[in-house]
Amino acid sequence: MSRLSRYPGFFPMTVFCLTVLYAPLLIVMIYSFNESSSITRWGGCSLVWYQEVFFGIESAKFKTAAWNSLTIAIGAATTATAIATAASLAMLRSGQFRGRQASFALINLPLMVPEIVTAVATLIFFSSIGFQRGLLTILLAHIVFCIPFAYLPIAARLQGIEGYYEQAAMDLYASRWQAFRLILMPLMMPGIIAGFLLAFIISLDDFIITNFVKGAGIETLPTAIFGAVKQGIKPNIMAISTCMLAVSVLFVTASYFVNKLGNQNQ
Repeated sequence: MSRLSRYPGFFPMTVFCLTVLYAPLLIVMIYSFNESSSITRWGGCSLVWYQEVFFGIESAKFKTAAWNSLTIAIGAATTATAIATAASLAMLRSGQFRGRQASFALINLPLMVPEIVTAVATLIFFSSIGFQRGLLTILLAHIVFCIPFAYLPIAARLQGIEGYYEQAAMDLYASRWQAFRLILMPLMMPGIIAGFLLAFIISLDDFIITNFVKGAGIETLPTAIFGAVKQGIKPNIMAISTCMLAVSVLFVTASYFVNKLGNQNQ
């Protein structure tokens, strides 16, 4: 089998794609350390805009938005992970049942539907039932949206666990709950942790759905950044964006290594 890198034009195309994807992020990171208030002129290296984020005039607004994002992300990731764990057990440990393929498609539907469509549909649903928009509507919308992201690593982990572990436990007079709690769940834990981390960062970074279903006066960090950008791009926005990017990279990397470590220890 020939290596993909040997095909003509593979390397230039790879460099082009990586440049388009990551050059804007690198520019934002670099200019977040710019001492000048200009976003185009370099004035020296400084942490003044990070100080502005945490202690400046707008710091209270961003801290409130960050706290809202954090609490919603924790709640959404926890709930979505619990639902995804139950769904993976039902899909992979219950054998064949009527509607299995339809259930699988339903779980993964938020991944296939454009996010703007999901946002509009969620807004229409909440409006039609008279549900007042606020933090709770954001939380509910994020739970639904995060379920497939939590489901994928959990299901992948469960697929690699042979069924004879639970069978051996039940042969030794363990109940189904004991076999799950003492045998299967510890084996699934790397996938569960990876699913939680992935769902957490998806919820933390979401803007489109949040912007549609949030109530008046309610802001998360992405919507607060968007509101600030509409008044003009300032270097402190680049500092906040860099912080969010660092958190996202950290959690995605942790999710990858936790899942990989679990597969190696299996």
